This record gives sequence, structure tokens and C-alpha cells, in this order.
Amino acid sequence: MRPTLTAFECSPDRGQGLARDMRVRWALEELGQPYDVRPVSFAAMKQPPHLARSPFGQIPTYEAGDQVLFESGAIVLHLAERYPGLLPADADARMRAITWMFAALNTVEPPIVERSMAVLFERDQPWYAQRLEALDARVQQRLAQLAARLGDDPWLDGGFSAGDLLMVSVLLRLGSSGMVDAHPTLAAYVARATARPGYQRAFAAQLAAYERGRDGA
Repeated sequence: MRPTLTAFECSPDRGQGLARDMRVRWALEELGQPYDVRPVSFAAMKQPPHLARSPFGQIPTYEAGDQVLFESGAIVLHLAERYPGLLPADADARMRAITWMFAALNTVEPPIVERSMAVLFERDQPWYAQRLEALDARVQQRLAQLAARLGDDPWLDGGFSAGDLLMVSVLLRLGSSGMVDAHPTLAAYVARATARPGYQRAFAAQLAAYERGRDGA
């Protein structure tokens, strides 16, 4: 049964691959699983049909038969557990990969998102410069810790896993800030992950969806 993924009808990231449905698309592409996409407008996201799938009115959601999931991390974990390829077979290594999934979403992403929101919505405030300095320091601390842990290894723990998929998805949110580039180890890590065919296919699909939404197709 082909699952259905909901995604922005016209993503606010303008096709940069930062919307959270990208994480699920990437996982599906890595696993070689076909899927359908249901575009959802911002207005429709707040209406009862979508709220029945996602109580907070967000994307993505994932539907396969009677199963309906929301939250990108939960969906990626479900896929990684259902299909081989994103989690190690060894039980201990598997749990370490899942730990990195949680670390990406719970430890590394929050200060990055907070910084992004400040840049978007607080730039005109008199205290913006001071606040941004503090937010930058928090992000840089996490990046330095992550770079130290990664070291010269290609991936976080053994082979590429769902932990790497989510971690790189989070790091990409720093975009043109240059903060990742200040850590050559992390810049190479992101480049390695985004060169994967699965990522490239997912990115192309999300970009095409954005262009259709922008053009009203």
C-alpha cells in the first residue's frame, strides 16, 4: 500500500528543502519506498480534516491504510523500524542510532529554530543584536560539541542511519549563516549526506512541488 504524505501546497522555504516533509521524503527515498503526496494549503491545515490527522495543524502527516501519524521524527522512526536500511540490525547499535535521532530533534534543533525565528521576526527590535549574540553562542556550542563527537568519522555511529538523516536535516536549517562552514568537519558531513542519491531525489521532489504550488498548477 502506497502511503500518503501531506506537504505544503507552496512551501514557505521556497523550495530549499527545509520544510519538515523533506525529512520523510528523504527517508522514503533512502528506503526505496514509493509514496504519494497530498498538498495542503495554509488555510486547509487549520481545518477539521487536516486537524484530525495533525492536532497542531502542521505538516507532514503520514497515512497508510488506517494508520495516521504526525511529527516528522516519529514518522521517520516508524519507517526506519518498518523497512531495513536506516537502522542497524544489532540491537545496541540500533538504539544508539535512535538516540541520535532524539539528539537531533531535542538537543541540536531547538536553539537553531529559536535563532531562525529571531532572525525572521525580531530583527527590528532594539534588543535584537544582543539577543542574536546569545542565540549564536548557544548554537555554536552545540555545533562544537557535535563536531568533536563526529571527529573524522563519516557518520555519527557506524554507517549512515536515521540519526544522520535527522541531524543533517537540522543542520541544513542554518543555511547561509556560515555557522556550519565554520566547522569543516560538519560542513563535510552535511556535504556527504546531501550528495546521497536519496537526498537528491527527495530534494528534487520537494522543489518540483514548490514550483507547482507557486505557479498554481
